[in-house]
Amino acid sequence: MIDLNLNKPKNETTVLVAMSGGVDSSVVAVMLKKAGYNVVGATLQLYNATTVPEKSKTCCGIKDIHDARTVAAMFDIKHYVLDYESIFKQEVMEQFADDYLAGSTPVPCIRCNQSVKFRDLMKIAKDIKADAMVTGHYVQRKTVNGIAELHRAIDLTKDQSYFLFSTTQEQLDFLHFPLGGYNKTQVRQIARDLGVIISEKKDSQDICFVPDGDYVKVVQRLRPGTLEGGDIINIKTGEKLGSHLGLINYTIGQRKGIGIAGEKPFYVVKMDFTNHTLFIGEESDLYNTEFIIGELNLLPSDLVDNGEIEAEVCLRALQPLILAKIFLDSNEKTATIKLKNSGRAITRGQACVIYQNNRMIGGGFIRQIIDTKN
Repeated sequence: MIDLNLNKPKNETTVLVAMSGGVDSSVVAVMLKKAGYNVVGATLQLYNATTVPEKSKTCCGIKDIHDARTVAAMFDIKHYVLDYESIFKQEVMEQFADDYLAGSTPVPCIRCNQSVKFRDLMKIAKDIKADAMVTGHYVQRKTVNGIAELHRAIDLTKDQSYFLFSTTQEQLDFLHFPLGGYNKTQVRQIARDLGVIISEKKDSQDICFVPDGDYVKVVQRLRPGTLEGGDIINIKTGEKLGSHLGLINYTIGQRKGIGIAGEKPFYVVKMDFTNHTLFIGEESDLYNTEFIIGELNLLPSDLVDNGEIEAEVCLRALQPLILAKIFLDSNEKTATIKLKNSGRAITRGQACVIYQNNRMIGGGFIRQIIDTKN
């Protein structure tokens, strides 16, 4: 049984649950209701299904709203659908397109958590005088010496702490994540035991507004006329090897689909969006040890020593952690990361998330790769 330890009788405690329409958030809402809390479910309408096709592998669509509403009704949970389509388009979708066109590979799920889900939904929670906001994320919230901390989930194959690096301490004090100690198999079984009718619903996989994984089509729709071709250059020799039809068709580390043959396989190594140039090279050219991150967020910690942190970092969701030293700039909004071992295909726009002993202490977005090989 869930206990949020809010030092208040459960029947006098109001919690707002972010119900996405998936199994995880539905289970959280029902478990809290069964535990005696006053549960209010909120589902966000983030985009128009007429402009974004409804697919089973995405979240936050019309079917998901219907599923959330159905679960809430079955268990007598107050439920509201909040229209955040305009905010989502402006702060997530438009930013997604602009980041791609500026040469970054964005992570829109992090932007969504930063803005719509935590900032705006939390405001709703406080407006209704809720005592806490709860989500179905797989991440552990632990209280150590009276301070709320964020730790990786018990099930590291489902851990979602990477997407929550921008969570502030003020937000974390109000947020709760009851599923961090479970694995997905256990959660599905709890759903069956509770009679949650969507217990077998598949997990979302694609970016919600890119249901086919075709982000190029989305960028072209949001920013028509911005796709421009250019040269394909061998990064070591400077030789022009061919032409491309637009840099947003490629990602760092890509091997297939380049259209250039060689004695050894070619990989996308670098993209110059100012001159519309695609640089390709060998596998060894993909590795770097140093880069700069921006929009740095650090949770309060005694782990920082004179502007330096010895920690582990994650450069893509669910990838293994890499030992690193983090050097904070004086304004603490940017930092230089020096990896102990090389990281492969480090990419602008992706998140670098910082951990110590499985505790997530912050992170930032990768802004500049420093070439230390020359």
